[in-house]
Amino acid sequence: MTRDLSPALLQRDRSALVVIDMQERLMPAIAEAGAVARASGILIEAARHLEVPMVVTEQYAKGLGPTVDAIAGLLPNGAAVIDKMTFSAARNHDFADHLDGLRAEGRDHIVVCGVESHVCVMQTAADLDAQGYGVHIVTDACGSRAPASKDAALARFGALGISRVTTEMVLFEWLEVAGTPEFKAVSRLVK
Repeated sequence: MTRDLSPALLQRDRSALVVIDMQERLMPAIAEAGAVARASGILIEAARHLEVPMVVTEQYAKGLGPTVDAIAGLLPNGAAVIDKMTFSAARNHDFADHLDGLRAEGRDHIVVCGVESHVCVMQTAADLDAQGYGVHIVTDACGSRAPASKDAALARFGALGISRVTTEMVLFEWLEVAGTPEFKAVSRLVK
């Protein structure tokens, strides 16, 4: 008997991870930056284990510096790193072209982490949602300088109907079942 799968749940073969602007000169100003970086690192490691492609953006890298070492050191060789000036990554041609390529492979679930929640994360998510992607904001892996700005962003995601998830929700939806070698490797990340 075939059972329908919930379209609300993430599927790893339909997912891509987008890591937004976790840069040297920006991260020290982010509230709870350590927790945001840790959760983002777990997502990156899980995506590597599960072969979920990822795209990393850097906002004006010349001024804000590259991606912080704690994140950059976890990225696989195949991760696309895209420099942008637009606040919405979706309005950057290189980013849009890269996502179009992933969508052509059936990857239409976009899992988003990074900073700042109320600026680049918000604008990217809203644009991707308008383009028909299933956008999932990882709340514990996103941050802003001011907690009130993050709170406002989370409320707005809800008002727009954009899914808000946690790191563990993403991991266990990608895994689907326990007892596999993948489960053992990925579940260790959250212990």
